[in-house]
Amino acid sequence: MKRTMKELPAQQRPYERFAAQGAGNLTDAELIAIILRSGTKGKSALSLAQELLEPRNGYEGLLRLLHTTREELQAIEGVGAVKAAQLLCIAELSRRIVKARLADHVTFTDPAAIAGYFMEDMRHMEREVTKVLLLNVKGRMTDTIDIAQGTIMASCLEPREVFREALRRGAVSVCILHNHPSGDPTPSREDIRSTRRLAAAGEIVGIPVIDHIIIGDNTYRSFREMGIISG
Repeated sequence: MKRTMKELPAQQRPYERFAAQGAGNLTDAELIAIILRSGTKGKSALSLAQELLEPRNGYEGLLRLLHTTREELQAIEGVGAVKAAQLLCIAELSRRIVKARLADHVTFTDPAAIAGYFMEDMRHMEREVTKVLLLNVKGRMTDTIDIAQGTIMASCLEPREVFREALRRGAVSVCILHNHPSGDPTPSREDIRSTRRLAAAGEIVGIPVIDHIIIGDNTYRSFREMGIISG
């Protein structure tokens, strides 16, 4: 029989353990239980947190929270709209904290580093997403432009749109990035044609396209490494 939080010995309650030992000594489930604050009838916040970390869709533990949807969360007894929002916001904050730390150490002129930085965000996307990375003189990313979702590359890589934003935001160079939901990062003929057109425009306006990277399922292709553009 599952016990409520109040029925647990004080030394086993997440709040009390946090007060006595600090967040660093809590389990993943205990941290989530504190965020949730309450469970549901017959299920404590800690039990609910443990259920949230169970394997599902090939993921378990904290990785499950990074790869779940609001609908999937709300299908769990005890998780309503508010708790689902809390959990998804925590997951998103975690992603942003990790990426903020990585951004200071990634050289965005290295194809493998760029692919690694965006891989987990983009490899599971069900729709094609195109991004333009804006880089400064030191090769650091200063901003990203989300060009389009679910559209053909030729229609979204319009030089006028790309370089207007790059000029406005003071970019020294740009890198194109998009995903292939099929998992195969091999560029299509249209990918190659539209990228060469964009690279030619970049030479004219003085903002070179250093690379175009296609993200697949835990793999990538770099147009620069393939010799399609000079970078």
